[in-house]
Amino acid sequence: MKLWQTFLSPFPTRVRLVLYAKGLDIPFVEPGGIHDRSGKGDYLKINPLGRVPTLELDDGRTLPESEVICEYLEDAYPEPTLRPADPWARAQVRLIARLCDFYLVFAMVPLFTASGMSRRKWDWQKIDAALAEVKKSLEYLEHYIGTEGYAVGHSLTQADGALAPQLMLAFEWAPRLFDRPDPRADLPKLTAYYTAVRKHPLVARVMQETRDAIARAQARVPKEKQI
Repeated sequence: MKLWQTFLSPFPTRVRLVLYAKGLDIPFVEPGGIHDRSGKGDYLKINPLGRVPTLELDDGRTLPESEVICEYLEDAYPEPTLRPADPWARAQVRLIARLCDFYLVFAMVPLFTASGMSRRKWDWQKIDAALAEVKKSLEYLEHYIGTEGYAVGHSLTQADGALAPQLMLAFEWAPRLFDRPDPRADLPKLTAYYTAVRKHPLVARVMQETRDAIARAQARVPKEKQI
């Protein structure tokens, strides 16, 4: 197997967490053109959606979409599991991941876009509107987040791979880059979760991968565009 992915995208993160947790050591391949305008070329033959991640099996079959890939890996390699046995807890895992993907990640897209631009080109009205949407998304997650040190229950699940790196961006990266208040003051449950879960070695690993990818991307921004 191999995973077509990029460390900058939030979606492969949870797949890597599952792979690490299950001890599956497979190659990671970054598709050409995924972060520039050169075109995605042959990658579209692997995944016509042109998005990451894609899991490619040894027989050449390919599977897109991070949540689908995680479910496949759980079915194909059931031990150790990152999927609770209890149906309600399992539904909470899917809920946390969905709230993260469809609300928090999408709310942050304008911030990702602005980060690659010169500060003099920033549209502060759009940036503040995006930060307001980020805060609203965090409030949704505050309502549903677990209180035992993990997103759901008392052990690592797929939800932690989805959420923890995004909280790092929302709590640390965005406030620092745009010189805005840290939102944690109004989010005690999420703050407690974030403090606890980042001590887990696999969560710390995927979070550091995200930090390193952002640093590499920023280093590639032309000097005239850097802040």
